[in-house]
Amino acid sequence: MLSFKIRLTLILSTIVIIFQTLTVIVNDYAMRVNLKREVQELMHNIAASVTEHAARVTRSADGPDKNSSGLDPTALIQDYQSLHRNIMEIAVFRPAEEGGAGSSSAREAGNAASQELTGRLLYGSYDIHASGTDSADLAEAMRSGEVYRSLRSGGKTLLAGTFGFPESGLAVRIAADLSPMYGMIRETRNYQISLSVLLLPAAVAINYGLAYVLIRPLRQILGKVDEVASGRFDTPLAVNRKDETGQLAERINAMAKNLDVYTARLKKAFEENRSMKEHLESIIHHTTDAIHIEDVNGVLIRVNPAFEQMFGWSEEEAIGRSLPIVPESGMKEELEAREALLAGQMLPARETIRRRKDGSCFEVSVTTSAIRDRNGVIQAFASITRDMTNRNKMDELLRRAEKLNTVGQLAAGVAHEIRNPLTTLRGFLQLQQQTNKLNQRHIDIMLSELDRINLIVSEFLILAKPQATKFRIQDVRFILGDVISLLDSQAHLCNIVFTTSFDSEPCEVACEENHLKQVFINILKNAIEAMPKGGEIEIEARKQPGWIVITIRDHGVGISEEMIPKLGDPFVTSKESGTGLGIMISQRIIQSHQGTMEIRSTVGEGTTVTINLPAVE
Repeated sequence: MLSFKIRLTLILSTIVIIFQTLTVIVNDYAMRVNLKREVQELMHNIAASVTEHAARVTRSADGPDKNSSGLDPTALIQDYQSLHRNIMEIAVFRPAEEGGAGSSSAREAGNAASQELTGRLLYGSYDIHASGTDSADLAEAMRSGEVYRSLRSGGKTLLAGTFGFPESGLAVRIAADLSPMYGMIRETRNYQISLSVLLLPAAVAINYGLAYVLIRPLRQILGKVDEVASGRFDTPLAVNRKDETGQLAERINAMAKNLDVYTARLKKAFEENRSMKEHLESIIHHTTDAIHIEDVNGVLIRVNPAFEQMFGWSEEEAIGRSLPIVPESGMKEELEAREALLAGQMLPARETIRRRKDGSCFEVSVTTSAIRDRNGVIQAFASITRDMTNRNKMDELLRRAEKLNTVGQLAAGVAHEIRNPLTTLRGFLQLQQQTNKLNQRHIDIMLSELDRINLIVSEFLILAKPQATKFRIQDVRFILGDVISLLDSQAHLCNIVFTTSFDSEPCEVACEENHLKQVFINILKNAIEAMPKGGEIEIEARKQPGWIVITIRDHGVGISEEMIPKLGDPFVTSKESGTGLGIMISQRIIQSHQGTMEIRSTVGEGTTVTINLPAVE
């Protein structure tokens, strides 16, 4: 393949050759045209001069002419022929007035017409004929003034000019030989061609040097481009010119610098992406959670080894198919989750049921997220599935252990609480047996201890066997109003005032009314007992988005920070005569209503109980 320098040299040399060729052609054509024009001008001048003398001679023959110079036209013709060697013959005719050489019969007559012209010849010679066209040329010249015709005779190139002079009634025909002059033109042309051929190597050498000068900056730029293509950006081009080549070199230097920066960033990003990909691949392949990716139509795109082990389908069986891993009972939930993802929502982990290849179902925890393209359009869904069978079994075992522990604590607490009054009863009974006397004061104490035993057993039964709950939609404000009316008289005896602040909007919840009343009674009784000096108990009910918030705030003695986390445990209480079962029961009731109860307290300032219940929309 030819280099750009050789091709440029060939192009420049071709341009030089074409230019020289065009120059030779144009010069040859111009010399021929100029020669023909000069000969025609010469012939016209000779014809005018000969005609003038012939006319004078003709007038002298008809009568005296004072202007006649006495020069014979024949001698004048000979003088012109001797002076101009290319003039071969000059003939002076007197054309026919009617039906002569210029008539149509004369043009058609051929040689006969030529013989007729010979008969009308006045001066000179008429030896060169134009094959019967001379009569027509003569007639045309008498009308238009002059007619020229190229001829070939005896291997010579001739030019015949016919000139008409109607005022004198004469016509002149002059034949000139152009061959010698054409020969000189050919010699000049051949000389130019030879000179061009001799100068062609010099022109090629000059063009080669010019191409080298023009290509040298481009070769430097090409070398720099090769370095950039090979990843070497450190050596800049030397810019010594201000033309387009220099500007190109500056742009290439800037491009190489930018490419160096971008390449470094790309290498760093590539290494980070490669490391991250290896890290993610390791996690995907070695995690015990099943991971699968499916498109928006539910066709699986990718699965990890844990998916194969958990569901029983191999990767070859799963890819490209829509597997029945969701049982019919969970299909509605799955469709709702997909619709939520398509709507742009983020889904938390949800516990549901999945089906294996053998048809068996098992409990799982599924986290599903959407995979989007650069335009934010969802292209696929990625799901992480965790088998919850073992964990649920463990949770059940823990719950059973916790229940047993709670039962043990309750049994120990109940035994401890009942043993004290029983000991008192036994002591007084033994004393009565020994003294064989009834002491009214002892009887009152024994009845009080029996009442305490009955209270402990009643609360324990309520905790152990809760009544069946039937939820109905109730307004919390009305339930609180009933409880306040019930405890209002007791509050007045203790010098306590209830202050209420309820929302004007309905605060409706799905609840079991008696259970909520029991919770509010327990909390308000605790608040009354915590304020021995009386005061104000604030009760608020507010409707917030999705929740009904009930706040009960007293200004009593408060609870220490160490005891707050233990509230709800059996027989943990800050009151001397309390059992701690009231708070435990209240917490269990609120949990059964899908709500929360929070206790905040400061010693000496009071306690605030906040209950959140799901609102009915």
